[in-house]
Amino acid sequence: MLIRTLSVLECSKVLASNRVGRLACSNDDQPYVVPFYYAHADNHLYAFSMPGKKIDWMRSNPLVCVQIDERGQGRGWRSVVVDGRYEELPDRIGYKAQRDHAWSVLSKHSDWWEPGALKPVTPPVSDSIPHVFFRILIEQVSGREASE
Repeated sequence: MLIRTLSVLECSKVLASNRVGRLACSNDDQPYVVPFYYAHADNHLYAFSMPGKKIDWMRSNPLVCVQIDERGQGRGWRSVVVDGRYEELPDRIGYKAQRDHAWSVLSKHSDWWEPGALKPVTPPVSDSIPHVFFRILIEQVSGREASE
């Protein structure tokens, strides 16, 4: 098995060609990892979610990490790790252009809203369910590839 380091350009291609990653955040020295759907553009990972533990924790501590994996041929694989910063894109004055950009990047994929709109538990009944657009500013990226 040959293992090599990916260049920044190769890491960017892995980010752009995938849609699912693992998002890690931390609160009070407790880590939390959850799968999430994203879209990659302009040095950011854009995402959409319902409020919950992940959003609460990232609001509390915006330093996050994302891992994206690709399976290769045979036992081959590629893995990219992003160190980044959570940036919420609230629905208020001053964020319209950023929210519109997030929506345009995410909406290039037909099912962009489904994973973020689904909660594992039934929410209380209300007239409107708040949703959160956010992005991860990519501060550092690294990757590895294994091939036979």
